[in-house]
Amino acid sequence: MLSQGVGYAVTALGYIAAAGGKPVLVREIAESGDIPAPYLAKIINALSKRGIVLTQRGVGGGVTLARPATEINLFDLCAALDDPVVHPMCMLGNAECSDDRACPAHKFWSGARQKVYDFLQATSVADIAAFESRRRWSKVSEKVAERLAERN
Repeated sequence: MLSQGVGYAVTALGYIAAAGGKPVLVREIAESGDIPAPYLAKIINALSKRGIVLTQRGVGGGVTLARPATEINLFDLCAALDDPVVHPMCMLGNAECSDDRACPAHKFWSGARQKVYDFLQATSVADIAAFESRRRWSKVSEKVAERLAERN
């Protein structure tokens, strides 16, 4: 499982990517994703230092992606935020997992870990943005349906 910080980053970058290059305020992202704004600001700062997002203060400022959403994957976010999933730790907690220190779970765990890495590397922020757009439109559709039901 990914850390809460990476989960928030995924949600935030999906929202930013869905904005189509328009700068988005951290406060707006936080409200949309139900993320604590101060915590999100720290995450955005870390992603900015790693060259994943660009930030601009002042009028017309906000957060944008530093490169196309198709070129940023979940593994990049995990590495930027130092998520434990990117560290090759032994499943049994015996230190770093390697062929030299092969524990009884090594064969299973190295294969499972590779599948996780493959998924993280194959899933881009563009994929997340498409999901976020569908989620937002679903919420809008629900609100419209509620208002129509209230009128009838």
